[in-house]
Amino acid sequence: MPKSLKAKLKEGKPLIGTLVSLPSPEIAEVLTDAGFDWLFVDMEHGLLGYADAQRIIQTAGASCPCLVRVPANDSTSISKALDTGAAGLIFPHINGAEEARDAVRAAKYPPQGTRSVGLARAQGYGAFLKESFERDNQETVLVAQAEHIDAAVGIENIISVAGLDAVFIGPFDLSASLNKPGQLDDEDVKMSIKKIRDACALAHLPTGILARNLEAARRFPLVRQS
Repeated sequence: MPKSLKAKLKEGKPLIGTLVSLPSPEIAEVLTDAGFDWLFVDMEHGLLGYADAQRIIQTAGASCPCLVRVPANDSTSISKALDTGAAGLIFPHINGAEEARDAVRAAKYPPQGTRSVGLARAQGYGAFLKESFERDNQETVLVAQAEHIDAAVGIENIISVAGLDAVFIGPFDLSASLNKPGQLDDEDVKMSIKKIRDACALAHLPTGILARNLEAARRFPLVRQS
């Protein structure tokens, strides 16, 4: 069996993923064969419905785990996204600890949280419902997206929330919140990114960032510090 995404995150090695925003299993197949470590299935900005996300996850299979960015951090969106069998979720626009805590609770089955119980793909359509409770609570990767200056200012409170497995930085929205949209080389933007990165490193929490190209990725050394 391949290692779970959560196990790979704990190893602290760089994991390279890419965004999937078009409803095409063929694209997911090509990306999986290309050797990406994970896929970022975007339901917030992409053209994907839940059925589309599930087809992408099925195509990628266990060799290339998928994280779904939910369209909103409400309990219904979170439950439906997890029911597809996703390896985990990315919660957009987490600006404070309360928002992070609510999202984590919605993604965990009782008693750790309030996730609704479905009979969908994640539960084997009911065939292994009992097993899914413990497995999903332990193995589902939950990622807070920090993409606003408020998140940078309050990052220590956000990452103190139990159940978060990583933070993903959204540099473009972050720059826009500083009234400097797209100016990723601006000192204020870079300092805000550094604040998030350093706080996560201190807490031994894996951190990722959206990068336009390889050069941009290399400018942000975000490997978890041991």
